[in-house]
Amino acid sequence: MIMLATLYQKQLKSQLSLAEYLLLKILIHLLQSVKEVTLEKLANALPLAIKFESRRKRIQRFLSLPNLTIEKIWLPIVQELLATYFRDEKIIYIAIDRTNWSRINLLMVSMIWDKRAIPIYFSLLPKLGSSNITEQQKILSQVIPILKNYKICVLGDREFCSVKLAKYLQSCHVYFCLRLKKNEFVEVKKDIFIELSSLGLTPGVSFFIKGVKVTKTQGFMSFNVAGKWKRKINGVAPPEGWFILTSFESLKSAIAAYKKRFDIVRPWRSRRVEMFRDFKKGGYNLEKTNVESERFISLVLLIAIAYTSATIQGQQIKRKGIQKYVARIKEYGRSERRHSSFYIGLYGQTWVNFKDSCVELVAELMKINRNKWKHYQQGLRAMKLIESML
Repeated sequence: MIMLATLYQKQLKSQLSLAEYLLLKILIHLLQSVKEVTLEKLANALPLAIKFESRRKRIQRFLSLPNLTIEKIWLPIVQELLATYFRDEKIIYIAIDRTNWSRINLLMVSMIWDKRAIPIYFSLLPKLGSSNITEQQKILSQVIPILKNYKICVLGDREFCSVKLAKYLQSCHVYFCLRLKKNEFVEVKKDIFIELSSLGLTPGVSFFIKGVKVTKTQGFMSFNVAGKWKRKINGVAPPEGWFILTSFESLKSAIAAYKKRFDIVRPWRSRRVEMFRDFKKGGYNLEKTNVESERFISLVLLIAIAYTSATIQGQQIKRKGIQKYVARIKEYGRSERRHSSFYIGLYGQTWVNFKDSCVELVAELMKINRNKWKHYQQGLRAMKLIESML
């Protein structure tokens, strides 16, 4: 597999001057190293021999570049990414999600890959609170044409489950699985509607209803509804089941598809999409930035490049079997993997970044511990393999 650097190099050079391209590469490296995107932190670490305030203003000007946009920079990279890594995929699963903090309200569409959500398109909502159907259609209309050569399935939680959105997706000829609220109504007989919560869904129970009207609003077409509540394991079951509005024709297909979205969220208690956690406290601390408006979108664009690059690097580290040098890979009693490819890629780079600054001290330490020399040599080979991926 080729590295993301190869994927984005040609595109970035076509849209940026050489100086802008080099600064972008430096900023990506800083993001992976300092893991914080406030202008002050980036300016502190930016290795240009100019005054601090000049470095800070240099980054501000860079984030305001007219060509540093999703359309000109990121979407062509996404297309290359799809062509390289998704050629054998039967269906590409697309998640639509939203996160907010302070005055920021970010709507994002991502593709699910390796149990992470890779950003495709994102926009700031000009308000706080949930998105509406107009905003949802607008962002999806930027993504669906890019994926016209693929079979795609759009996955959304309860904020994004409306018959209007389902009808729009059906008109675009894409699959969808949108989670319904349990107080939505379905038509069980002509003009007789009952709440989904009254259909008897309990732990271990599932059902599939074809061609049913959803909500009491008149004039909408019929859809399929899947219901599933995972059975109890060791006496414990999820606190609630799933009601899913879908275009799939079977329970198995609908549940298997929606599980793709559930793979990218944290346990039931938080439901936060892992990508947003990685963008924030779990990775780049995006919530600490005071950048707003178009500069904020440019900053998210840089994070998208860094995030995807770290994920691909983590996958390569795993394929080479050297992830044990980066993180703990096993834990007693844990059924799921401890660390994602993103984590392995991000902290693999952190590990090798400090090698040169401490090389003499480490060499002295190893001389004292001669019995560890063989293991030290193996670790150095692992470091060189990781460096070759950067």
